[in-house]
Amino acid sequence: MKISARNVLAGTVVEIVTGAVTSHVRLDVGGTIVTASITNEAVADLGLKVGAKASAIVKASDVMVGVDG
Repeated sequence: MKISARNVLAGTVVEIVTGAVTSHVRLDVGGTIVTASITNEAVADLGLKVGAKASAIVKASDVMVGVDG
């Protein structure tokens, strides 16, 4: 896979929660869970199943940081 994004987090699918139009796909990335909301069609096209290897690809123009207090 070649892409321009630099933030590629390889992991394993641990859960797929399917809604009416979109699914929440949870990936275990080194012990941290990353959740993506993608279309049900994309889940089917990618052949995603629990236990499958997949990557979370993060493309963002801004990163915000917050603290309590």
